[in-house]
Amino acid sequence: MAAAKAKFRDSEAEYRRIAADIRAGRFAPLYLLMGEESYFIDSLADLLSVSILDETERAFNQLTLYGRDSDAGQIVNCCRQMPMTGSRQVVIVKEAQQLRNLDKLSLYTAHPQPSTVLVICHKEKSVDRRSQLYKSSAAAGEVFESVKPRDYEIGPWLSRLVGERGLSLDAKALSMLTDHLGTDLSAISNELCKLAVSLPEGEKVITDAHIEMHTGISKEYNNYELCRAVVRRDKVHALTIADRFAANPKDNPLLLTVAALFGEFRRIFIVNYLRWRARVRNIPFPSDQELMQLLKMGNIYALGEVKQVSSAWNNRSVFAILGLLREYDAKSKGVGAGSAGDGELLRELLLKIFTA
Repeated sequence: MAAAKAKFRDSEAEYRRIAADIRAGRFAPLYLLMGEESYFIDSLADLLSVSILDETERAFNQLTLYGRDSDAGQIVNCCRQMPMTGSRQVVIVKEAQQLRNLDKLSLYTAHPQPSTVLVICHKEKSVDRRSQLYKSSAAAGEVFESVKPRDYEIGPWLSRLVGERGLSLDAKALSMLTDHLGTDLSAISNELCKLAVSLPEGEKVITDAHIEMHTGISKEYNNYELCRAVVRRDKVHALTIADRFAANPKDNPLLLTVAALFGEFRRIFIVNYLRWRARVRNIPFPSDQELMQLLKMGNIYALGEVKQVSSAWNNRSVFAILGLLREYDAKSKGVGAGSAGDGELLRELLLKIFTA
């Protein structure tokens, strides 16, 4: 039977476990860090690079190699050498997916040196689980698979990341960041670092004003405000935002806007269905905590907004709108769009939504 596909939440949990072990000084003889999401791979490699050896030892006993400039034999030879000073050396292989004869590293990973910590950073895809490299690495050390998140997983992850820094994000600020940066964890983390440093002393809540001031994302013209205008049936404001998007198409790609609208109407559809089920079939309406989990939301205030606006829409209209959004998702990718640009397509889509 094929192994179950790893999920983002599993990657995050494993990342936290391995990071905790590293901070506690519990090091494996080798680490195979692999997968499509580079953020976790880079974070663990960076943590290992500053945790195993002190600054003086790193100058003599820590070596960083790059896949495109190396081969497996060279890396094996480096790993089998004794440390120049002290009792341990560290060999970090970055961009290992570009390494010639990658699987020959299994000649070393099957019998790693006690005095060497080998870190293999294999991005873009995972190492074949059937390979000797994977099997021997799993037997002798740590194998970590980094999975890209889905859109709905970004918000909860970002809230946790901000919380670890003793901060919080209000609902609009969270939406502005995730809508603008998509699922790029590295970009989101970098922006968060800038925001954390720039906050006035004593302030712990990152707001839309901070986002606008320090990232250049407008607090008035963004996908959060567009979705809010649409679900509240504020046609004038929605079209005003669409015009602003049309003037800056690179900063406001239609693909992300359609995804944001789809998520909003999907949540409305589910809430309306659950209300109908409670009314007609006497099945209790979920609690807020159950509803947040079902809707994959991480903010109780945003949930309250969805519950409020959903009553203004009937699900026949919402179902038709979801169909429109699928159609314009395809058009945003160039399928059947003709010569229309993002701005024209968005305005056309919004007019259809308001008449659905």
